[in-house]
Amino acid sequence: MAASTAAGKQRIPKVAKVKNKAPAEVQITAEQLLREAKERELELLPPPPQQKITDEEELNDYKLRKRKTFEDNIRKNRTVISNWIKYAQWEESLKEIQRARSIYERALDVDYRNITLWLKYAEMEMKNRQVNHARNIWDRAITTLPRVNQFWYKYTYMEEMLGNIAGARQVFERWMEWRPEEQAWHSYINFELRYKEVDRARTIYERFVLVHPDVKNWIKYARFEEKHGYFAHARKVYERAVEFFGDEHMDEHLYVAFAKFEENQKEFERVRVIYKYALDRISKQEAQELFKNYTIFEKKFGDRRGIEDIIVSKRRFQYEEEVKANPHNYDAWFDYLRLVESDAEAETVREVYERAIANVPPVQEKRHWKRYIYLWINYALYEELEAKDPERTRQVYQASLELIPHKKFTFAKMWLLYAQFEIRQKNLPFARRALVLWKSYIDFEIEQEETERTRNLYRRLLQRTQHVKVWISFAQFELSSGKEGSLAKCRQIYEEANKTMRNCEEKEERLMLLESWRNFEDEFGTASDKERVDKLMPEKVKKRRKVQADDGSDAGWEEYYDYIFPEDAANQPNLKLLAMAKLWKKQQQEKEAGEQDPDTDTAEREAGPSCSY
Repeated sequence: MAASTAAGKQRIPKVAKVKNKAPAEVQITAEQLLREAKERELELLPPPPQQKITDEEELNDYKLRKRKTFEDNIRKNRTVISNWIKYAQWEESLKEIQRARSIYERALDVDYRNITLWLKYAEMEMKNRQVNHARNIWDRAITTLPRVNQFWYKYTYMEEMLGNIAGARQVFERWMEWRPEEQAWHSYINFELRYKEVDRARTIYERFVLVHPDVKNWIKYARFEEKHGYFAHARKVYERAVEFFGDEHMDEHLYVAFAKFEENQKEFERVRVIYKYALDRISKQEAQELFKNYTIFEKKFGDRRGIEDIIVSKRRFQYEEEVKANPHNYDAWFDYLRLVESDAEAETVREVYERAIANVPPVQEKRHWKRYIYLWINYALYEELEAKDPERTRQVYQASLELIPHKKFTFAKMWLLYAQFEIRQKNLPFARRALVLWKSYIDFEIEQEETERTRNLYRRLLQRTQHVKVWISFAQFELSSGKEGSLAKCRQIYEEANKTMRNCEEKEERLMLLESWRNFEDEFGTASDKERVDKLMPEKVKKRRKVQADDGSDAGWEEYYDYIFPEDAANQPNLKLLAMAKLWKKQQQEKEAGEQDPDTDTAEREAGPSCSY
């Protein structure tokens, strides 16, 4: 037992201990090992010895062994089509066409969607001049996989090489029923043109532009007609293309091609009409090439008027871009309207005006409406003076007056212009409904000493507009009536007007009212009445506000004067606190001045208080 144990111990080899575990200075990678193996050709096997077959028996034996090898490979993995193709090509090399055909058929049963398999099969039949077999294969291929264009190309090419033009045409027709890609249609057209069948090619083009209705295909169709001398047909194709795409899908390339065609035919007026028609309907961003070609054409064949038309069109494009970028840029609309008024027809001018006035200011503040309202004024003046259409002028004035928010602010200019227009039309009933003749109507009632009627007229007018001049005129009427209580009624009107105009954004108008009221109190009021109005007078302060350019960017700051009314300041704690701080500062300054000059202070106390008005 001890001996066996000792023997067992002797059999176990001793493991050498690695003393230095640091990495070697030269490292060998796996890539390097593979590269060295390749260089030394360690893995190359010697070529198999050449076998010479001397008799038929050896040949049959060789064929048997080779077929067994192919069959074994196929049996191992039926889905590897390359094994089937190698097997069939080997049989073909031995002129065993029937066996090769059988192998291809077996392979198709495994994977009939394999394109290479069909191609190799048909090429074998064509190579061996088996035309009918090849036709059969191509027919099966295009029936099974009709979306594989390569089958159709090969099939039509084979028929054409065989001189079977009718058969090739028949294959093309079957292909076109599947509505293939554009190149397939071009192949069919070129096929017909190779045999001078222009009418057949035209028929194919007719179907082609409907299946693939792209602008480039219509242009190709027209150029085909032009190339073969059918200029009337070419023009008809262009006209049909313009009608087909309409205004919704206009493309500048179609009109450029159409214009160049007419230019080649020396139809310069037609060219000009085409360019103008397209430029009026295509946006500037999509018509760069169109405008460029139009400019070149006018420089070559046009006169001064034509070049001016180009400049006008370019400016129209620029204005269109500006108003699209900022529809509330009223200055751009004014420039645009001046341009179209100088050159365009009335309907075009009206269309631009309608687009301009549709951009109503988003905020109901008078300062934002001051530029906008002139669009209406210019529109009305255009209809009256240029278009000579009084009815449309009246409609413009009435629409503008309905649009203005009279409860917040109004524009006396619009009422005046409307009434003056009606006077020019000798339409006094309409004029009386406007503001101008309101004053005449009021003056008439005053002359007739109809005080109550006049008062009612003022009230009706104030329902239409809260303009400060109407209030002042109303107050002056009550003062001048000379009847009992006229001063009280006049003062009442001023008080009512002041309450009404507290919400008025035009502080200058409110100040105008208070100044008129103060003048009234200076002449007819008591000291307390004067003091009461003085307390309503605003304080004039200088302020700063941001200024924006037309494109919306910051343009710095500007200073302006604002009026702070005591009634408004009482409702705003910040303004009230500011007023108290100013009062405290003023008291401190007066106190310091009194300490520096006691004699002056004593003299003032002896003199007693003084008042000035």
